[in-house]
Amino acid sequence: MPNEQMVNYGQARSVIRELFEYGNQRAKIVGRDKVYDFSLGNPSVAPPPEVDRELRRLLDTSDPCALHGYTSAPGDPEARAKIAASISRRFGMDCEAGQLYLTVGAAAGLCCCLRGLCNPGDEVVVFAPFFPEYGVFIQSVGAVMKVTPPEIEGFQIDFAALERLITPKTKLLIVNSPNNPSGAVYSEETLKKLAALLEEKSHEYGHPIYLISDEPYREIAFAGVEVPYIPKLYRNTLVVYSWSKSLSLPGERIGYVYVPGQVEDSETVYAAVAGAGRALGYVCAPSLIQRVAAACCDLTADLSVYERNAELLTRELRAMGYHVVAPGGTFYLFPRTLIPDDVAFSEAAKALDLLIVPGSGFYCPGHVRISYCVPTERIERALPAFRKLAERYR
Repeated sequence: MPNEQMVNYGQARSVIRELFEYGNQRAKIVGRDKVYDFSLGNPSVAPPPEVDRELRRLLDTSDPCALHGYTSAPGDPEARAKIAASISRRFGMDCEAGQLYLTVGAAAGLCCCLRGLCNPGDEVVVFAPFFPEYGVFIQSVGAVMKVTPPEIEGFQIDFAALERLITPKTKLLIVNSPNNPSGAVYSEETLKKLAALLEEKSHEYGHPIYLISDEPYREIAFAGVEVPYIPKLYRNTLVVYSWSKSLSLPGERIGYVYVPGQVEDSETVYAAVAGAGRALGYVCAPSLIQRVAAACCDLTADLSVYERNAELLTRELRAMGYHVVAPGGTFYLFPRTLIPDDVAFSEAAKALDLLIVPGSGFYCPGHVRISYCVPTERIERALPAFRKLAERYR
């Protein structure tokens, strides 16, 4: 008999993927231009041209056996050295190649951290709203997920609620800023308050409480919005990163875990992350794209369209009567629904071929996620459907 938990995961796609697949089927019937799909967070801009140039250069000038062969389990040493130098330069850290573990995207990085740090029964605190796969990753290592309820006025942290959730069993917290799905960016004030609380609780319980900073959207921050680098504020922070959004390379699945030397017993923690990669079969991220990411790690795609889309959508939805917290970054909007039942609201939108994801899937009912990493023209064509949906409940 197969593992029942894994069967359940395999049979039940996330609500995001369900909507995306529904959109593909509807497009065959009514035409792609008549389906307003805002379901999936798939970047809509091309990678910077340097990415393709580096790919071609490597293919034209490298020994094919070496280029396509295995690297060291944690990643190619030269690639890690380039990435470490970039982190040191950009964030004022003393990052070394041996503190980086290259992974198959941020998801693999999170899984390595959770498997490496958590024992069965340990507690992991997350902040609603959050990426729903966190639950799968946490439960699959035998840990217990505890959810901090959302602070829906600005999507910062409800510290009174958080403090009630932290116990001697708390092993780590996961922070995602800029945030999927709200677009919120935690302020430095918020993060300093969080750091002080974790220092206090770590001292009280006699063991470090780790913080995992999940950062695939770090570079998508809008004018005037600063994204603090959390290891500068809390020493027991591990960083999980992916180039899927900054370089528009989601399908290449390349990222890293960074265990700074300031982390308590950092060498053992790094060994645990690397050991988890071994146990999960994640050793040696794709070797070609390791080298491309390292060569281009200081670059980004042209991300400016996301800010323009955010401004357009926020302005137009507010004019229609939707309550929208303006995002500080990412490519998601998270407006309140016009009725309490966000699932019913999403279904009503679906009847208009308007595909928006219910907030309940992100542990934040009464909202929907709109993924605006789409051509601006799609947003403009979808505005009548958003208006018709609003008029239904006015």
